[in-house]
Amino acid sequence: MAGRSNGSRAALRVVATARDPRSPTLLANATVDAFLAYRKQMSAQSLNEARSVLRQQIGSAPTKGERRTLVAKRNNLDAMKALDPIIHEAVSTIRVEKTGAGRPDILTLEQKVKLLLIKQLVGESNRMFANMLDLFSMISGIEVSYKTVERLYSDEEVMMALHNLQVLLLKKRGVEKSDATGDGTGYSLSISKHYESIARELKDKAKENGEAAAEHPKKRAFAYSFRLMDLSSRMYLAYGSSLRSEKEAFDRAMAMLSSIDVTVDTVRLDRYYSMPGYADRFGRDTKFFLIPRKNSTLNGSWRWKEAMIEFVRNTMKYLEGYHQRSNSEAGFAADKKMFGWSIAQRREDRIDCANACTGLWHNLFNLAPQ
Repeated sequence: MAGRSNGSRAALRVVATARDPRSPTLLANATVDAFLAYRKQMSAQSLNEARSVLRQQIGSAPTKGERRTLVAKRNNLDAMKALDPIIHEAVSTIRVEKTGAGRPDILTLEQKVKLLLIKQLVGESNRMFANMLDLFSMISGIEVSYKTVERLYSDEEVMMALHNLQVLLLKKRGVEKSDATGDGTGYSLSISKHYESIARELKDKAKENGEAAAEHPKKRAFAYSFRLMDLSSRMYLAYGSSLRSEKEAFDRAMAMLSSIDVTVDTVRLDRYYSMPGYADRFGRDTKFFLIPRKNSTLNGSWRWKEAMIEFVRNTMKYLEGYHQRSNSEAGFAADKKMFGWSIAQRREDRIDCANACTGLWHNLFNLAPQ
């Protein structure tokens, strides 16, 4: 089989000897490699052309709103373009020694991470996403059942790769020191209940009948999520989730923050965290902004006393720093608009994984400077 150059068309020349038993395999591999290389080249050209058009449109956008929309589209393109190389880098450092017998994985770790992130972005159910993959299996030759997709959410190797991916994204964005803001939210585990409306009802009952009426129902209807955001890059530094309480989600986010090489200079938290114990969870040099509760006192560490004194003496300047916390709420709103306000998973480890995927996509879309 031989191909010759004709005008601008690229030549492909493959020589196969029938007496060599490996010839059919070599020929097939050479053909597939050439096709994949061509497809990758065309994809890169399409992305570059689209980005060039968006750059021109951003420069001539008549209003700030249109410019903001175009910048978001450009960032989405950059996220898709960066996905393959950054996932490859994230999984390349993982080495797992497997012992004992067992069925070999049909997917590599890199393929697992890609499938999981794409599934989270698409937002379809595991069964529907598996049916979509059946179409691609005609090209790839890999068949994936919905159970395989479901197990990705509890795969320990995948979770290690997702953590590496988070560290790499922050490193590539140049986040080393941070002025941060943190807040918590809830995701419904049922499509019939909305977190914001239920939370408002509980608060109203608590005001009318006391704290006892605000007790959460025995059946777990929501998953709590806490995320710490860098104000400059709008990227999440750390995140955590829990089925029990927002406090536990906060604890898990702080555990993640301790494993990431980022120094938090300032942090803004909701009144829920307005207690000395939460303030002491951050570094010794971290300045925190909190609105004190009605029953707050000066009991606690000197860091807590200094913050309360500054709140009294420089109230307006203190409030200016605190109210940047609204960026956390804006981040949650953008995430729920893109990924929905419910989580389809039920096991706690799989809910943690879904929460991590949402945080990673948020960071991917904010990887490019605004």
